[in-house]
Amino acid sequence: VQLQASGGGVVQAGDSLRLSCAASGRPFRNYGVAWFRQAPGKERDFVASIHRDGGARYYGDSVKGRFAISRDNAKNTAYLQMNSLKPEDTAVYYCAAGNTIITTLKEKSAYAYWGQGTQVTVSS
Repeated sequence: VQLQASGGGVVQAGDSLRLSCAASGRPFRNYGVAWFRQAPGKERDFVASIHRDGGARYYGDSVKGRFAISRDNAKNTAYLQMNSLKPEDTAVYYCAAGNTIITTLKEKSAYAYWGQGTQVTVSS
């Protein structure tokens, strides 16, 4: 499956952004989807994930209550709604898909397919 992330940009602290992850190739509904982010000089960290049926959803501690992941299997697209953005949210955001089960939804190694990343910059 091929993934295309979009929606990044430069915003001010407190603003909102919605990232999109468009999938093509294999049936999107078969895959768990996640967002990870990587700031300069840091590891690629887990942000959020959603089970293939849209039921189970998980969030990293730093984004709980501010970010929301969703998916529309009919449109082969996943989303990350980001509210109350902070300067520390600045990073390249990557979407990923994989043959996950609920217990592996937060594990980077569970995702075989990765998009190219979209830059999010939050100024103070």
